[in-house]
Amino acid sequence: MKPDSDSKIRVLLADDHVIVRAGIRQVLEHAGDIQVIAEAGDGEAAQSLIQQHRPDVAVLDIQMPKASGIEVTRWVRANVKDVGVLVLTAYNDDPYVAAVLQAGANGYVLKTASPEELIQAVRDVHEGKSVLDPSVAQKLMSHFFTGSKKPIVEPLTDRELEVLSLAAKGFTNKAIGVQLGISDRTVQGHLAHIFGKLQASSRTEAVMRAVSLGWISQSVGTITEE
Repeated sequence: MKPDSDSKIRVLLADDHVIVRAGIRQVLEHAGDIQVIAEAGDGEAAQSLIQQHRPDVAVLDIQMPKASGIEVTRWVRANVKDVGVLVLTAYNDDPYVAAVLQAGANGYVLKTASPEELIQAVRDVHEGKSVLDPSVAQKLMSHFFTGSKKPIVEPLTDRELEVLSLAAKGFTNKAIGVQLGISDRTVQGHLAHIFGKLQASSRTEAVMRAVSLGWISQSVGTITEE
């Protein structure tokens, strides 16, 4: 819902770099109709502050400690649906774009955007519009006009997520098989599919990509390559 003419768009900023947050705050508040009501340095703090303040728009980075911007976006969509989400990031890789949009973000803007573009993006998200950085939109259009029927990034199945989560904790193929009640060969097959979907050449690369996308939690063990 649009605010009254004399009210301001209430924004929460979440980025793990203090200097970056200060710069974004300065840009947004210079607009006059935007007020930054809270700042967070990690994903968990962002969730807590969003729950507490119920901002009009949450401006989130993707890469943050404790919970990624993608994880926070999913949490917002499940718990505080009336909050608009604008992802502001340096990443324009296809998997990141797809993961953000699939998580339910209202907008995706790169940190190379001009101050005017960022301000307008916040206003548009607040008005219920979808916002895509021009370069991101161009990549998406190019993808669709190639006639490819495959999604930009193919999501992992529930079983593949289970396998990769255990791999992230340092489990071997045999140990993963025992945990899930499947054979070593089946585990190996799942990992092969995972590598293909994530365009990864190793467990470590697959795990780090999945963590960055917010698909699995941060690994807590030493990853064993087999």
